[in-house]
Amino acid sequence: MHVVKAQRRLKRAARSTIMAGFHRSMNSPIGRLPTPPHPLPPLAVPMISTARCPHLSFIAISLIATLAASPVITAAEPTPQVDAKAKNTEIKKRFEISVRASTIDPRVRAYPEIDFLIDDAKGKPADMQQAWFDPNVPARGRVVIWLMAHNSALFERLTGYGLHAVRVHYANRWFSKCCQEKPVDPECRGNLRLEAATGLDASDAVAIAKPDAMAERAYRFIKWLADQNAEGNWGQFLNADGTDLDWEKVIVAGSSHGSTTASRFAKHQKLARVVALCGPRDQHQSWQSLPSATPPNRYFAFSHVLDQGWVEDHYCRSWEMLGLNNYGPIVNVDQSEPPYSNTRRLVTDADVGGNPGRAHSAVQPGRSAVKDPATGLLRHEPVWEYLFTHPVDQVGSAVPRDPLCDHEQASN
Repeated sequence: MHVVKAQRRLKRAARSTIMAGFHRSMNSPIGRLPTPPHPLPPLAVPMISTARCPHLSFIAISLIATLAASPVITAAEPTPQVDAKAKNTEIKKRFEISVRASTIDPRVRAYPEIDFLIDDAKGKPADMQQAWFDPNVPARGRVVIWLMAHNSALFERLTGYGLHAVRVHYANRWFSKCCQEKPVDPECRGNLRLEAATGLDASDAVAIAKPDAMAERAYRFIKWLADQNAEGNWGQFLNADGTDLDWEKVIVAGSSHGSTTASRFAKHQKLARVVALCGPRDQHQSWQSLPSATPPNRYFAFSHVLDQGWVEDHYCRSWEMLGLNNYGPIVNVDQSEPPYSNTRRLVTDADVGGNPGRAHSAVQPGRSAVKDPATGLLRHEPVWEYLFTHPVDQVGSAVPRDPLCDHEQASN
């Protein structure tokens, strides 16, 4: 039902839109999406408040990382971009590193009240962290911190772009436990996300110490990598005195819940870039309109039009409250080519069989991603490269806000 509502609502938007250049064809399930007037050139290369949380009552052959606390460094096969026949070319293997957060920093502890654990119920490590880099690809001098479950398909692409990539273990399972009251405080989730990301005392719903916050775990992980894996040149991502990350060399990215925390953290900390896949969400919350330490043109977002976030105005609201309409219209990547009018707001209407659950996950590499039937390749390869590498100073033309998007939401 919500798919039909989404299509009807987006078609109505096309008939009444005030945005210049919007595509008005009713054959599109997202009639309000803009289509460029001509083809574009290709992209150039703990203390928990129960009132707020009521439901609380080296190099080696790859080993099974969950069976040992010691780090695992896997030398994977070379990336296919490298010409193995080129004269005088040394082909090296991509490094895939896994290590527990608690191995790196003994201060790490568990918060079972919010399902933030070091070991799971079966005694297996729950705090594994991953880091990848590819020495065969010219480095861009940027590291991606990924806020969601480890995604090997994504990391293959990130390292193929010349990016370093890490995933850190941080508090991200509180969402169904905290800020559940109705009406919800408009600052509740935003404050909790900030505390989970920074360890600052921002929320009265949780008490997350700095060593257990995303930012500190990322810093400790990258500092450990700089010491233990010199070939990766991880030290370039530390500040001058080595006491923190050089955050303007950091891209924070995530999907869904993770993209929302990434965007909230970017309000607090100036970053090189933010990439929000199927996000950010947080309807009924106000943090999206806060002043941003990260310039708004550094936020990039991508979602599917059948994602339920469109039905409840999660995405249109968050994107516009973040000011992304100042850098171009919403562009349907299936009707356009890179650089997508240099916009920051991308959508797809690729066939997901009408499944909103798959639509939510289809915007990242993985099993739900859509393949091109002609080639068998994933359809959105150019989109992911654009999101993570498009120059932030190349922006589209500002467009007005969508008058049909509900910005003044109130929780019932």
